[in-house]
Amino acid sequence: MRAIFWLFACVSVGVGAFWVWTNFPEARSIVQDLVPTGKFQTLEMRYTAETIMNHHRRELLKDDQHTYLEPTLTYYPYLLLEVKYNRNQEKTGEGIILWSLVDGEMVINTHNWETTHGFMDCINANAASKEFKVINALALRNGILDREKLSKALNVDDRTLDAWVDSCRKKNLIVQSGNNYRLHLQEPKLQVKPETELNHWLVTKTSREANRISRRFRASQIETTAKAAFGDDFAIRKTTEIFLPVYSIVIQNPDGSQMTTYWNALNGKRIDQPIHFE
Repeated sequence: MRAIFWLFACVSVGVGAFWVWTNFPEARSIVQDLVPTGKFQTLEMRYTAETIMNHHRRELLKDDQHTYLEPTLTYYPYLLLEVKYNRNQEKTGEGIILWSLVDGEMVINTHNWETTHGFMDCINANAASKEFKVINALALRNGILDREKLSKALNVDDRTLDAWVDSCRKKNLIVQSGNNYRLHLQEPKLQVKPETELNHWLVTKTSREANRISRRFRASQIETTAKAAFGDDFAIRKTTEIFLPVYSIVIQNPDGSQMTTYWNALNGKRIDQPIHFE
């Protein structure tokens, strides 16, 4: 009887764990954070550090007194989302989105790795669909509207408008200046198509490189924000965590100081200093 009891208990725990894993992405994210795997998927490096260093030698090395130090390679985590959305009244759009798990922003295109600005604040504020209705209405109109125009844009009654606006203000997503409401962001970039523009095929490979940047955001947070931002017709088919290889190319200056530059190994472009959240 004891053996049967333990067998029944193990089966029950297994079924329960499978149900939680299937239905709660938050739980999956926590487990993946606690139990990292040795292998991981990375975007294919199309440029070597040596190629970038040689091509940009005149830009990076001002004279013979400046020298290169040994470059390093670091991997930054992204979430690849396979999505579909309502492109227009007659056509459904399908594609992928690359979304950073470090700075919380979506990649708009892979040519110059242009990204959105403002989604990190929305994730941190746990912005829901009602807040995004206000945010999107403002974003469509240069980030600022007076109360009357905002009410017309949202097509809601005064009570609903007050509730939505107050919620956004409490979460520091918008600010009020007199009779105007504006996005509480410097140069926001949120009104984008829910699809990353691909300038070349994305190829992934399995790697065992150890130098990976820690995630700041979980996959479930990105999924929740994307669904709230892009509306009811937006659906996520599948998500995969992948990593972007980034070179750190260091220049030794004559006075002994060093300058570090960062380069995207996928497109060979220089990028601003990446955000690290340790």
